[in-house]
Amino acid sequence: MTKAEVCARIREVGILPGIRVPSKEDALFAAKEMYRNGIPVVEITMTIPGAIGVLYELAGAAPGLTVGAGTVLDVKTARACLDAGAAFITSPGINADIVEFTLKNDVCAIPGALTPSEIMEALRIGADMIKIFPCANVGGPDYIRALRAPFPNLPFIASGGVNQQTAAEFLRRGASALGISGELIPPQAVETRDESWIQELAGRFLGIVQRTREEFALT
Repeated sequence: MTKAEVCARIREVGILPGIRVPSKEDALFAAKEMYRNGIPVVEITMTIPGAIGVLYELAGAAPGLTVGAGTVLDVKTARACLDAGAAFITSPGINADIVEFTLKNDVCAIPGALTPSEIMEALRIGADMIKIFPCANVGGPDYIRALRAPFPNLPFIASGGVNQQTAAEFLRRGASALGISGELIPPQAVETRDESWIQELAGRFLGIVQRTREEFALT
């Protein structure tokens, strides 16, 4: 997929699952469950032991699964992620070297930002999408709404504290997609391989996105 197609996929699905689990086996299970339950895009965080191997294995696991790397903190790691097949690179903050390297390789760059100054910097260096993190700690949906005034057209991914109670409001206030981790992929569900639990949560969040977009004509 081209980076434009990757960004379009994230916006279309409306959910970017952040997989942050304690083992490679857990990560593979969680990612495949997302795909099986209608969420064909996942972010594999570099905090997972053997994360590069997870990326490599998932990149060839299913043609319809878009796999990216999260919590990328330096260019060396970004390079390893791209070599393993990552379709996008996300970071918790802004690192111009990572974004420049990612874009040079025609891969979707999604740096994290929080303040208006950080968003302007992300825009200046060419970010394809911007992860607003951790948005729940600084006002939640109302903070996204406040950012929409000066940045009406930027594709924001609301991340950090998004749950079933707040997901629809984040979308109403202007988020293009939702970054969700434990609320979508509970550690206990992964540990016990509880497929039905994860299926239920995936269905709920997908339903929230669909209903909210239909109600408010959001895209």
